[in-house]
Amino acid sequence: MKFLKYVIPVLLIAALFCGCSSRKKYRIGVSVPAATHGWTGGVVWNAKEAKKRIEKANPDVEVILTMAQNTAEQVDHIENLITQQVNALVVLSQEPGPLNEVCKKAKQNGIYFVNVSNPLPDPCQDIFVNGSNAGFGAASAEAMGKILNGKGNILVMEGIPCPINTERITAFKKVLAEKYPGIKIMESQPAYWNTEQGLKLMETYLQKYKKIDAVWAGDDDVLKGVIKAYQESGRKDIKALTGGGGSKDIVKLILDKDPVVKATVTYPPNMVAVGMDLALKGLRANKQTDPKDKEVIVPSEVVMTENAAKFYFPDSVY
Repeated sequence: MKFLKYVIPVLLIAALFCGCSSRKKYRIGVSVPAATHGWTGGVVWNAKEAKKRIEKANPDVEVILTMAQNTAEQVDHIENLITQQVNALVVLSQEPGPLNEVCKKAKQNGIYFVNVSNPLPDPCQDIFVNGSNAGFGAASAEAMGKILNGKGNILVMEGIPCPINTERITAFKKVLAEKYPGIKIMESQPAYWNTEQGLKLMETYLQKYKKIDAVWAGDDDVLKGVIKAYQESGRKDIKALTGGGGSKDIVKLILDKDPVVKATVTYPPNMVAVGMDLALKGLRANKQTDPKDKEVIVPSEVVMTENAAKFYFPDSVY
């Protein structure tokens, strides 16, 4: 018993020191939306793959990945990552406005901050990784102009009202006005990057407009709802349905020369992995950002029948 009296405290102290030494040198916290639709599913998949790759290649790094169902939950997750004393934070927000203050708090706590895709109203990041949203909208307009030979009446389905959506729609309308004035937008309404919303809005459009030349769904998940509504309507007047995101299901339809699904535009979900790599790079450089990394833009590309094979990845989650 006397032996145990002296041994147990020694073991407890040893365990304490072992626990302390098990902490990695660097902790990278990652906050993304849950896989509520195809594109965010791609984001989550890419984030998980990047976590495995980074931790395998860097034994001194721990990546803590969180996925939020809504904005309030995402704020809570970031607060928790701050409490866990992460060294770097990578955020792809659902809605940037409500996350601005908690991201500022992270910066105030000395956390190296990489913002991905959705620009904050009051930016505070060390690095910004983004798709080319203006390029996305412009490329979508160019595709529409080419498909319709510069003439027709079209309908537009927007995303969630936010800076990303505004940039895309503004660029789309600008290119049409300047280069394809013969293409008229009859109506433009939000479909919230959601298949069910795309289905409902398309049903409304089909009832309201007796002749439609084309629809820009703006998102491949929305386009799936549009396709279903159009097929169920039995109508044959639409010349083209186009989307955005570059999902494998829509790319396959384009590759197979679907009679109405003509184009999509890429918006790579792997940009979150780019942000995670840059976060580690910044930590290795003692939180000093390479000037060329301050803003990294992942460009959008138009996918049509002639180049669809290049963008078709059947094993991808998105």
